[in-house]
Amino acid sequence: MVRIFKVSIPTSVITLVVSEILLLFGCYIAAGYFTVEEPQDVFLTVDNGLWRIALVVAVVMVGLYFNDLYDDFRIKSRILLVQQVSVMLGLAFVLQSALSYARSDLLLPKWVMAYGSAAVLVMLPTWRILFAGVVSKALGSQRLLFLGSSPAVREIVAQIAERPDLGLKAIGYLYAPEDDPAAVPLRAMLPDPYETSSYGGAVASVAAAREIEGIPALGTIEDLDAVIAAHRPDRIVVGMSERRRRLPVERLLHLRFSGIHIEEASVTFEHIFHRVSTRDLRPSQLIFSTELGPRPRSVAVQSLYSWVLGLILLLIALPIMAVVAVLVRMTSPGLVLFRQRRVGLNGEVFQVLKFRSMFQDAEARTGAVWATRDDPRITPLGKWLRRLRLDELPQLFNVVRGEMSLVGPRPERPEFVEILQEKIPYYAQRNCVKPGITGWAQINYKYGDTIEDSLRKFEFDLYYIKNLAVSLDLYILFHTAKIMLLGRGAQ
Repeated sequence: MVRIFKVSIPTSVITLVVSEILLLFGCYIAAGYFTVEEPQDVFLTVDNGLWRIALVVAVVMVGLYFNDLYDDFRIKSRILLVQQVSVMLGLAFVLQSALSYARSDLLLPKWVMAYGSAAVLVMLPTWRILFAGVVSKALGSQRLLFLGSSPAVREIVAQIAERPDLGLKAIGYLYAPEDDPAAVPLRAMLPDPYETSSYGGAVASVAAAREIEGIPALGTIEDLDAVIAAHRPDRIVVGMSERRRRLPVERLLHLRFSGIHIEEASVTFEHIFHRVSTRDLRPSQLIFSTELGPRPRSVAVQSLYSWVLGLILLLIALPIMAVVAVLVRMTSPGLVLFRQRRVGLNGEVFQVLKFRSMFQDAEARTGAVWATRDDPRITPLGKWLRRLRLDELPQLFNVVRGEMSLVGPRPERPEFVEILQEKIPYYAQRNCVKPGITGWAQINYKYGDTIEDSLRKFEFDLYYIKNLAVSLDLYILFHTAKIMLLGRGAQ
């Protein structure tokens, strides 16, 4: 995996992105070679042909990203793939039409655009199909051996099986003898007197009991040397719930210096899921880790650029906010702005601002409750405001006032925080940074209305706090624009 923007991205995805950029450039450069009368080097350099092509390539690549074609590049429908590429090329043609009125110097010659796009329509889906079927396999997979079978290990193994694009392969795991999942004596599994015909079934039952998520137990931790020699793993992932007097420290140290990469399951978990596993999180990790908490310098820098960007976005959004305010006033009785108590930095309570999307006094009878899908309390206009995220525009005032950041964990209501702190360990630690209008949990997980959903989002919040940086914020803001344009995740 390659770490970009504080996010671990599979090597196969990076390879696919780079190869498709080169493919797109190749198609349009080849079209220019056959259609432009002037020398190719003159067209590409003196006439800014390369920049013109780059603009078209950027539109197509962003379109592919917005269609989730880099989240999972496995081909589910070839017809759908061709349709998606056609839509992206159509947007590129629309952009070219707009440039003919605004910046004709950035406009591609019509035949370069026509023939190049025709080549892309054929070559890009063909390359995708070839990549998914042949190239991704040729890239190979890293072979992982697990020590232990903690909850994090089980989630990792299940995800590896579902996501071949991760470029990982779980070859098996080792367990401590006292933790043998099939410790029931074989003799106890056989009838009395012992029947030879039942022996094979008993052995199969033992083997099945030792499997986790479909991968076999290759032996005990004492068999580590023999398993390494037989299977030659690329990485050893340590996921033992109890390590005292069980972890072969000296042997692992020797293997580490021999070139085998060794890491804790929590690290592998974060690289794959982009969240922190709370089930394997120990207080010592929170206390002694040099990475888990936010760095003061990163927090200070975030406060500065978040305020500047918040002020700029507020000035840009004022006309839109004026229109929304009028529509809210016209479509339902009540106040235009909705104020609600939320928990912010260091547990301080503040008033968050939103355009009212529910009927007036919606919680007068029920009290504080989570919003649900098709919530009857939401007005017809409110459904659209939530879908387009326009109801949250007034929170830019909270950003300018220093109560919120553009990016951060979403602020929860005090009533919910009390419940969640009782149910979820370490939940209060998410308040060590300012809450945000958007956040890592919001772009990676659906709207949650249960304790389980809150736990999962909390794991994403911990990942964000641990990796807080300008690059990650930019990534989140870019992805938020995608969610807003596509109307995803609202409730």
